[in-house]
Amino acid sequence: MSYLETTKNVYKEAALKPNIGLCCTTNPIWELPGLKIPRIMQEMNYGCGSSVHARDLTNNPKILYVGVGGGMELLQFSYFSRQKKGVIGIDVVDEMLEASRKNFREAENQNPWFQSDFVDLRKGDAMNLPVEDNSIDVAAQNCLFNIFKEDDLQQAISEMYRVLKPHGRLVMSDPTCEQEMNDELRNDERLRALCLSGSLSIANYVKALTDAGFGTIEIRARKPYRILDPKNYPTNELIYIESIEVAAIKDPVPADGPCIFTGKAAIYYGDEAYFDDNAGHVLMKNQPLAICDKTANALQSLGRNDIFISASTFHYDGGGCC
Repeated sequence: MSYLETTKNVYKEAALKPNIGLCCTTNPIWELPGLKIPRIMQEMNYGCGSSVHARDLTNNPKILYVGVGGGMELLQFSYFSRQKKGVIGIDVVDEMLEASRKNFREAENQNPWFQSDFVDLRKGDAMNLPVEDNSIDVAAQNCLFNIFKEDDLQQAISEMYRVLKPHGRLVMSDPTCEQEMNDELRNDERLRALCLSGSLSIANYVKALTDAGFGTIEIRARKPYRILDPKNYPTNELIYIESIEVAAIKDPVPADGPCIFTGKAAIYYGDEAYFDDNAGHVLMKNQPLAICDKTANALQSLGRNDIFISASTFHYDGGGCC
């Protein structure tokens, strides 16, 4: 049985009988006026972070979400896109699609503003999305891409890139791991189905996005997720896994390479009121400016003793200059 078939079976079981501990279920429950999340959606919240960010969701965007789970993130996205078929939900598991339809009926009972036809549920594969080119403002996935082997991952990311409009964004939450896993752990199909095997490092995760053509990458959060330990997993050492939240924007890749924001900032503390590098970056005295890693390297190379470059915080919430 292939790892993809194993994954389908795992999530078929989770659709038929909610498994609260399946994927650590750490998505925040959004506290928004008039939004109530049915209990069943919370029980079927199979994610490792959140892909819903209000600043991505202005002007009634057309939204795509791949891997519907119990429908919680689809409901949250619908809060910001209250239009018929404003949110497209894709899943390859029939039972999960049917569970979501049932959960949306309950969501209608609890949320007077919500209508089930705000969500267009479609059966489909992440590597062959049943969605038109350049038709989506915001695409999202949560704890899904991490199951894919390298070639399949690149295909899934390329599909997201294909369906996004220019300057559209792909928002994601996935586990990452900086430690090298042994072959048994990395090739365990059930662990892969649970998003615990084959975790990429942050650098390789970002590279997969830029290789697909995304010109701007924002790392928005990096936080503890799970430990794989020798008592419970086929490993001889503790392996620390993090959850990372990322936005990849379909901007053209600049001639000097993509802009990757990892939470760095530059602070000028010289004698003048500001510093201008004549490359589009103006640093006001003693005011931190968020910068991408490329700009950080360029400023560092100037060798000045009046510009401080912070280390990556792996937290970015917009603004700055690149």
